[in-house]
Amino acid sequence: MTSSFAELGVPTQLTDVLEREGKSKAFPIQEDTLPDTLAGLDVLGRGKTGSGKTLAFALPMVARLGRAGGKSRPGHPRALVLAPTRELATQIDAVIAPLAKAYGLTTTTIFGGVSQQRQERALRAGVDIVVACPGRLEDLMKQRHVTLDNVEITVLDEADHMADLGFLPGVTRIMTATPERGQRLLFSATLDNGVDKLVRRFLNKPVTHSVDNEDSHVEAMTHHVFHVNGADAKRELVQALASGTGRRILFMRTKHQAKKLAKQLTAAGIPSVDLHGNLSQGQRDRNLALFQGLTHRVLVATDVAARGVHVDNVELVVHVDPPAEHKSYLHRSGRTARAGSAGDVVTVVLPEQRRETDQLLRRANIQVRPQAVSASSAQVATLVGDVAAFVKPSPVAEQLQRQGQGQGRGRRSAPRAGARQGQSSGRPARPEGEHGQHRPSEARSGQGRPSQGRSSSGAQRHSGGAAAFSAGGSSGRRSR
Repeated sequence: MTSSFAELGVPTQLTDVLEREGKSKAFPIQEDTLPDTLAGLDVLGRGKTGSGKTLAFALPMVARLGRAGGKSRPGHPRALVLAPTRELATQIDAVIAPLAKAYGLTTTTIFGGVSQQRQERALRAGVDIVVACPGRLEDLMKQRHVTLDNVEITVLDEADHMADLGFLPGVTRIMTATPERGQRLLFSATLDNGVDKLVRRFLNKPVTHSVDNEDSHVEAMTHHVFHVNGADAKRELVQALASGTGRRILFMRTKHQAKKLAKQLTAAGIPSVDLHGNLSQGQRDRNLALFQGLTHRVLVATDVAARGVHVDNVELVVHVDPPAEHKSYLHRSGRTARAGSAGDVVTVVLPEQRRETDQLLRRANIQVRPQAVSASSAQVATLVGDVAAFVKPSPVAEQLQRQGQGQGRGRRSAPRAGARQGQSSGRPARPEGEHGQHRPSEARSGQGRPSQGRSSSGAQRHSGGAAAFSAGGSSGRRSR
């Protein structure tokens, strides 16, 4: 039986905050880890995205700092959370801030892509808790705006993703700058790519809690693989899947195609926003706010959103393009069925993609029977549910899209014909990692240095004259 937060030792100041937010019972990873983290032990937590990890480390961090009392000195924070992306850092801070306020503690975020002046001011004021991406934090350390010798609690969240982005050398340098006597908490779905070395080097006799792993079954998540005959059928199917009333995220491999599909859906009466590595921080924040506020119920994203964006009540994830490898499939799919909610995952597969999609699903431990469908199939209608009313694109929205597209680091040359149509030619679309966030050097520049300006968003819906989108695949239920 699930325990209450009070029964797990969370102080009244924090349980009152949780009650106001409608949170009274702990999720499994919180129930397992809180007794140890509140006692000051080092903890290695292994759990999938959406399992409640943020509260699992936010509660003990704030409780221990609050009970200890004291005040941070300028440039000397008392607690540090490292996160791989600025979206995740922002959302972690949103969870910690109301808890910290209950004890009179202050928080700030530190990441690249924005001016560092606000971050410098917060550090000079003596902030208690810093939530940071490694690149910008290292820059501020080198400039002597922040020193970590007073950090009592350090958290590494999604350490495996930091490893995928090439951040581990920087993370190692940052961890070395924190006191050995401090408490350290590490959360990761896997221990590969050097994460195990971080555990051995920096955690002192850690207590390990494995609530589940990256291949574990999500009981509330149902997978579907939809086979289509060609690009036109795919275009119509994707528009149908996007037409429901609830939140849905559509994943593409490239920034160009994400922007293009969002533009097409909006023009077709389905308000959509895009999210990818070419957007400035302001554009990302605006698009996420529109999606979270349900004025735009469709988010078209590249893999940059698979880890960094945590939005509740996403009822459908669509792999319009199949990801390059199975871990990306699992992380993309993890945007739905979060924290006990139900959700569906659809992969749309063209004939030439069937073999590679079958291999991808086997590696992801997904067992599902593919179905041949069209946009009018009963299976599709069931997933879509109620169809939302047509929304005429506003002139303001179109102007914002045009402005956003003009703010990039330079216009791309016209894509090749196949890429321009978004069709698969047997050669997979180039993933964003080759140009955007997932390449270590560029990920670093996005996290650690002020952005030189990025490009923006687009948007369209039902059939109409939209160009074809490129494809992907997956269906049925996940096995353990």
